[in-house]
Amino acid sequence: MYFLGYDIGSSSIKAALVDAKTLEEISVAKYPEKEMPIQSDKEGWAEQNPEEWWDNLISVTNLLLEKARVNRFDISAIGIAYQMHGLVLVDRQQQVLRPAIIWCDSRAVSIGQTAKEQLGEAFCLNHLLNTPGNFTASKLSWVKENEPGLYKKIYKFMLPGDFIGMKMTDEIVTTIGGLSEGIFWDFKEKRVSKEILDQFGIESKLVPEVVVGIGIQGKLSSGAAEILGLKPNIPIAYRAGDQPNNAMALNVLKPGEIAATGGTSGVIYGISKKPLFDLKSRVNGFAHVNYTQENGMIGILLCINGAGIQYSWTRSLLGEQMSYEQIEQVAATVPIGANGLSFLPFGNGAERIFENRMVGAHMSGIDLNRHSKPDIFRATIEGIAFAFVYGARIMREMGLTIDKIRVGNDNLFQSEIFSKTIAVLLHAKIEIYETTGASGAAKAAGVGAGFIDSIEEAMSTQKIIKTVLPDDEITSYQMAFNNWEKALEKQLKN
Repeated sequence: MYFLGYDIGSSSIKAALVDAKTLEEISVAKYPEKEMPIQSDKEGWAEQNPEEWWDNLISVTNLLLEKARVNRFDISAIGIAYQMHGLVLVDRQQQVLRPAIIWCDSRAVSIGQTAKEQLGEAFCLNHLLNTPGNFTASKLSWVKENEPGLYKKIYKFMLPGDFIGMKMTDEIVTTIGGLSEGIFWDFKEKRVSKEILDQFGIESKLVPEVVVGIGIQGKLSSGAAEILGLKPNIPIAYRAGDQPNNAMALNVLKPGEIAATGGTSGVIYGISKKPLFDLKSRVNGFAHVNYTQENGMIGILLCINGAGIQYSWTRSLLGEQMSYEQIEQVAATVPIGANGLSFLPFGNGAERIFENRMVGAHMSGIDLNRHSKPDIFRATIEGIAFAFVYGARIMREMGLTIDKIRVGNDNLFQSEIFSKTIAVLLHAKIEIYETTGASGAAKAAGVGAGFIDSIEEAMSTQKIIKTVLPDDEITSYQMAFNNWEKALEKQLKN
């Protein structure tokens, strides 16, 4: 018997197959190899076609099962992790009405700002743990204001994972975790926020039915089963945003535990039993995967939009046919601080850590007589790491302890330069685990379907494959960070 997990990203769709008895990942695949395109018709916009996610999920399923060479009919549960904060709109026939407005789209910043002013900052932080910002609710309000004819056709709004669940089951449902990501959940009243709906003029009938995040949410329809080559009626038994899911996959479930990931965006994610919030909403709180109304575990999430996307942009521009491993080797020939070159990696939309400002990506201190490709590579990697450090300091100001960080082995933390820079500047140990978000979703589905007793049991088998320790000698790293921070402060004044 096997559990199947998916991770619906904005770059690719990942899938993993986990043995139900040993809880070992036996096969993993992603599709496409080349990153999925993001449509940006105007500055700050970011859209994708949801049907492309589904098409790529079909392809990655076939690829995964061909690699695994197992009996497809032995799969007994399916779990879904997905890119957070997106907006998918469908009509009554479940047809997509427009491209999805995804997580890094910035068009609704001003709408969220107005809502904060009208609802009151104290209400937003105490009830929603965040200001409306640029989250899903604000994006839906943008559609209402700018595409009124299309808005009238909406049957339900969904997050990306809800859309994939719909394609699998023909049913439209969501979770408390999903609603909290969209700023639709009132943590104080423990209900969908009537105040947010009223503020934006959104009818409550557009909100999908709410189901448990870990538990049976529907069953694979005969039509979807035929398309995927699986048996019908497999329970869809887990759904969560990618960052809560990544934390769970790293067994980060209790207060004081910290996870991080460096994909297209960068994230540090901690757990609190108390409903913490940042007064400037630079760091956000959402329902964690093990949140219940009786046991309110909150995930404190710091997100940096410009992370892996900055690295991939530099690689595509300068790396030619080089792998990331080769780029790392070239970058390592340059000393810490990249000979005075600093890169601000904030060119992927409005950044929450700067109160939803569009800072942009900038290279600072370039000397045409001294700097070359290796310097740019190192400055890129360090610049992303410095952004993590900058954000982590905000989290520490909120009261979170960051002395050990758990990360997976499938992202930026594979870079020794990146990991070491963060470890040294935060004086924190980094533990790298052999796990992926997709395998975490698969194991959680086993819990939701009743085959495993608890999430703690499901996530207890991860193995540490590498530990990165901070150096006692911090001087070179601190000088490089100070140089980067000066470049950032100069840009923020513009």
